[in-house]
Amino acid sequence: MVQTKKMNENFFVKLQKELTTIGELIRARQDEKQSILNEFDLESKRFFFGKISQRALAASVKKTNLELQRLDKDIREAIKRARSLSNREMKLIGDQAPIGYRATISGITGGDKKKKKAPAKKKTVKKKK
Repeated sequence: MVQTKKMNENFFVKLQKELTTIGELIRARQDEKQSILNEFDLESKRFFFGKISQRALAASVKKTNLELQRLDKDIREAIKRARSLSNREMKLIGDQAPIGYRATISGITGGDKKKKKAPAKKKTVKKKK
């Protein structure tokens, strides 16, 4: 009896859900980053109009930069995880390539994997004496 390769659908669905979760995490971190940038922009306007001191703005700069660095690091890590998951999904999908079978009078033929060609051997040259 000839069988075709079956995809592990549960594993594929799990990968898809995890990829969706990571995408949502990236979006949330980007939204958080944008709100921090907006908040700092308002604070720098308050400094410009003389509502807060330069010392207060300097403290805000330090705090904002630390927070932006943390968010950038989280986003980069999430992108790396998403890339890894995506590669796993592509491998799983690639493994589902159809196997060529043909029905003949004598039965089913095919299903053989293509044989890899052996690399050509280098010829050794003998030196003349």
